[in-house]
Amino acid sequence: MRNKSVVNEAREIQIAVDLINLGARLQLLQEETALSRERLLRLYKEVKGESPSKGMLPYSTDWFMSWSPNIHSSLFMGIHRYLLKHAGVSGVEALIKSYRLYLEQVKISMGEPELSITRAWFLIRFFEANMLQLTTCKECGGDFVVHTNELCGDYTCGICRPPSRAGKTKKAMLTEVAVA
Repeated sequence: MRNKSVVNEAREIQIAVDLINLGARLQLLQEETALSRERLLRLYKEVKGESPSKGMLPYSTDWFMSWSPNIHSSLFMGIHRYLLKHAGVSGVEALIKSYRLYLEQVKISMGEPELSITRAWFLIRFFEANMLQLTTCKECGGDFVVHTNELCGDYTCGICRPPSRAGKTKKAMLTEVAVA
């Protein structure tokens, strides 16, 4: 029989609370903690005051390739890789710290975050499974998310060469009209 540690259990609960506060879905909590589903449900309701979202998780590498999500994903992966290399963090701790730093940067310079904690978690998993990688833009030198084994010798990012419809969302149009 395995000895239960109060300290380990407290750490697992703190990780779950941090993830819940960042908007994690229940499936992510189950993968990243050793707490039971029932315990996580109770904890989620206690922290958020409501039941967790239901439904399938987003599972596609293609979402990360469109213009704005690619910029956000690339920013997150840059932060995540930096923390892994220089901050001595790994695993779920690296996810939480990277995502918090991503949110800070987006708030300062980009407005609303496009990347949820759940998508960030999937992004890391896609990198670990060698489904996605970073490649360097030939114009700005930044690293951007691309499909693994994609021909990227002449890669130019979406910041250096935005698509013609970039930033033309309904929300952006409404904001533009409100300012005018």
